[in-house]
Amino acid sequence: MDTGSARPAVTELRLSAFKAHRGVTLPLGPLTLLSGESGSGKSSALQAYEILARLGSGEPLARAVGVVAGGATACVPAGARPDGQGRRGFRIGCTVDGPAGPVQLDLAVQAEPELRIVGERLIGGGETLLTTALTDPTRPAVQAAWHTAGATPVTRAPLPDDRLGTSLLPLRVAGKTAGQQLVLAAAEQVVVALRSAFVCDPRPEAMRGPAAGAEDGSAADGASGGGGAGRGSGSRTSTSGRSRKSGGSAGAGRSAGTRGRKAVRGSRDASGWARDADEERDEGRLRSSCDNLSAVLDRTSRECARRHAVLVAAVREACSGPVDGLRAVPRQPGPAAAGTAAAPAGPGNGGAAGTRTGQTAHGPQALQAVLDRGDLGEMPVEQLGDGELRFLALALVLLTGPGVLAMDPAGEIPSAQQQMTVMADGMDRCMDRRQARELVSLAVRMADRGHVRLLGTVRDPTVAEGLPGVQVLHLGV
Repeated sequence: MDTGSARPAVTELRLSAFKAHRGVTLPLGPLTLLSGESGSGKSSALQAYEILARLGSGEPLARAVGVVAGGATACVPAGARPDGQGRRGFRIGCTVDGPAGPVQLDLAVQAEPELRIVGERLIGGGETLLTTALTDPTRPAVQAAWHTAGATPVTRAPLPDDRLGTSLLPLRVAGKTAGQQLVLAAAEQVVVALRSAFVCDPRPEAMRGPAAGAEDGSAADGASGGGGAGRGSGSRTSTSGRSRKSGGSAGAGRSAGTRGRKAVRGSRDASGWARDADEERDEGRLRSSCDNLSAVLDRTSRECARRHAVLVAAVREACSGPVDGLRAVPRQPGPAAAGTAAAPAGPGNGGAAGTRTGQTAHGPQALQAVLDRGDLGEMPVEQLGDGELRFLALALVLLTGPGVLAMDPAGEIPSAQQQMTVMADGMDRCMDRRQARELVSLAVRMADRGHVRLLGTVRDPTVAEGLPGVQVLHLGV
């Protein structure tokens, strides 16, 4: 195995049977944009990727499919009829390139009558490295078989049917034989690539709301609707939400799942990624909805002046009027903040947009991001148009990395061997063509560095015309 080769990255997304997609394979490059008419399946493709990413991060199946409105049932292809046992489901998969070579992961998920992963296959190095199958529908477990290539060619054991088996393999495989080492290398490559995804959906209304710039962290990232493959502490405390009774072998499967969750948490603790809520709030990590943009800008402007200058230059190109600088300043408290406790206030209530219930004049002070307009003075970014706000947030994401974003990458892997994949549905939403093209141009520059990949959807594919390295896939043609 060549451990010095390319960083792990998802290079192919397979939608074998998912929503409106049947037998669709999407090649993914460093910078891929999906275009097509409304209903062509652009957002669905990103949802399938996010489900895989969440499963790779150790989330239970019920939580992973929750990114789709309507849940697992909505993922079933239209017109799919149940079998004799009333079962319906969907199938998705991906290919991950990296040091272990191309590795294929495919999943079959049963959505009805009960949600579970009924089949999983991992293929790499010309070998089938892992297969799972549902052998006893009464138990919440699947029978797994993984490649050993030793005295015993295959090892068999039950695994929980609500977890990605590939993510549990590092806890179950000793790595003593060449076959086991191949299994471990392939599994870890897939998990690293899937965990290194950040779903970004900047919401102007949230960026202007009471939570904007607040550092107390009480606005959960899940409030953004879509959430993210990389999230804050919420992903670490999730449960499957299932209430089935478990039998003997199912108990073993659940035990494996529990060990998996502990191992994931443990590795994150050791690498500094998993921290308690207070520590994570103090970090100033950007959430998916970008509602805490001001607090993150305050941090990034101090940590890297060079990249902050690039951000200011990009905003200057995208915004109307002069832009000489961008910074975060303390938000001036209004009359409501002078007492012992203040109720949430909107931007029009004495300027106390960042004041929250229980916050006093002596507590954490909210920040406000402002643009330096030169002779025109400073202007709060909240007064920017929706397109300008979304541009600012997406540009900040492209110019930073996992340490600034609310995501949980594989902390045990050196950052030089990782690639972050930014997923942006409606990347050009609310933007004019000039703004969208400037954003894609910035993405090209960052992708050239090798640390950032982008998968986005756009209404107008012409924003990428003439830009090097941009792959535009037209869906529904």
